[in-house]
Amino acid sequence: MNVVITGASRGIGKAIAATFAANGYHLILSSKNEVALYNTVAELQTQFPSVNIKAKAFDIAVNAKALGEWINSLNTTVDILVNNAGSFEPGSVHNEPEGVLESQMATNLYSAYHVTRSVLPGMMQRKSGHIFNMCSIASLQAYENGGAYSISKFALDGFSKNLREEMKAFGIKVTAVYPGAVFTDSWGNFDNRNQRIMEADDVAKMVLAAARLSMAACAEQIVLRPQLGDL
Repeated sequence: MNVVITGASRGIGKAIAATFAANGYHLILSSKNEVALYNTVAELQTQFPSVNIKAKAFDIAVNAKALGEWINSLNTTVDILVNNAGSFEPGSVHNEPEGVLESQMATNLYSAYHVTRSVLPGMMQRKSGHIFNMCSIASLQAYENGGAYSISKFALDGFSKNLREEMKAFGIKVTAVYPGAVFTDSWGNFDNRNQRIMEADDVAKMVLAAARLSMAACAEQIVLRPQLGDL
């Protein structure tokens, strides 16, 4: 089976790629940073030599449709799509810089929308497939300094719910994933030795588990929070 993962060069996306590869899935990967992406590919190919990995860098805030066209040009079945790419720009509606809402919507919503539209025709024809949208706890509850980021994640949640209803009749599953704080390089020098926040592998394991359910079951929502709650 083939899994497309955006934002795959680091953090949650990389962990999802490694988890699926460890279980024999073939990978189609993309991220904005070309060097980081190909370093990830080299690392995964060394760990999992039997897995077929294709990768190409795209800035999906501006080139989501081009990514979709490249995926389709591979002439391979897309069984699972993980819309993981995203960015966080802190701020508040009243004082964040001009253009932040537009850039957050482009990265966190429009990219998932356009890449999904690219792979849907094949899934609909086969009447199978699974789409994961990496939402956030910020999709469920507004918080201080969330601003345009939270707005864009609420929108991604709405997209996921709408898509779920549309795709039921075609046998295509849609899962929205809502992680709380996850330890990635964006946390800098944060000391997580006491496991105050989650590991990226925690999210990856849940995505894999949802992908392996029978055709009779769809995990519509996966909410993951640190054991001690949000920070």
